Amino acid sequence: MKKLVCFIFILGLAVSFVFAGGSKEKQAAGKIVIYTSMYPDVIEAVQKDLSRQFPKCNIEFFYGGTGILQARIDAEKASGRLGCDILLVAEPAYSMELKENGMLHAYTSKEASNLAFTYDPDGYWYPVRISNMVLAYNPERHAKNTLPPSFHDLGIDTSVRGAISMRNPLVSGTTMATITALKDKYGYEYFDALGRQRVQIDYGADETLRKLENGECKVVMILEESILRKRQMENAKLEIMYPADGAIVIPSTIMIINDRWNANKNTRAAEAISEWFLGPEGQNAIVNGWMHSVRTDFPQIPHGSIPITAIQSNSMPVHWENVFRQRQEIRRNFEERVSSRR
Repeated sequence: MKKLVCFIFILGLAVSFVFAGGSKEKQAAGKIVIYTSMYPDVIEAVQKDLSRQFPKCNIEFFYGGTGILQARIDAEKASGRLGCDILLVAEPAYSMELKENGMLHAYTSKEASNLAFTYDPDGYWYPVRISNMVLAYNPERHAKNTLPPSFHDLGIDTSVRGAISMRNPLVSGTTMATITALKDKYGYEYFDALGRQRVQIDYGADETLRKLENGECKVVMILEESILRKRQMENAKLEIMYPADGAIVIPSTIMIINDRWNANKNTRAAEAISEWFLGPEGQNAIVNGWMHSVRTDFPQIPHGSIPITAIQSNSMPVHWENVFRQRQEIRRNFEERVSSRR
């Protein structure tokens, strides 16, 4: 009898421990502010999922392109405190900068072993979603075989001169990563080529998509997710071209601002939210938002896409240290060689 009572007591402790561990996320409370460059409709869906998972947390989002977020953070630094607790930005270079400036909180994610992409070895940032820079066209206006099949050809094919569009790298982190990769592969001469092509510079993906639909542009440099979203949400007849010289694969990062700089000194909740993003539920929200998962064990892909392994097999490398260290130089050259020649 005593053995039975002892067994029941131990079992009760074990069950209590399991349920306590399982409700750890729900115990996270307080306020968390997230700055992110994800699309507003994706943010809306993610926020609903987070509200269910963290009912005691007041989670607010602020949306902006990576360039806008960088400018906002630079302005906030002057006051001695940022307005956010978590950052989800377009690419790792800015994470490297904030780490070097001593503004990030390091933690060891339990999901690290499931990640297919590089993360900071000290735990200051992790990849959370994958975007791919590709080319796109409107098959109702132009046949694929009449268009440049690569980023390289985009700069030399005179048949599309004046009818090319891309985002502004001053506000778009993924475009900044893209022009850095193209500069590293083809030199600054590639910027001169884009200038001669009179490439149009847009401030938002919607503007680029509109030009593709109405025929103002024959081919555009754009994120895969923008085309996938447009096709599924609006039944648009737009097509993706994965460039012959390689799509540019861009891991977007998640990072926690440390207590010296964060808005709400709520690191425990920030860690729990970051873990949710890196886990299966968060990655499901990412893929539903037309971006690729960062996990090795997540087979779903965005609607209408192809597996990320297939995209990676022919991708153009990005040297993230160059994106970080050479940012101002690259921006200046882009302005002089491309923007000012339109």
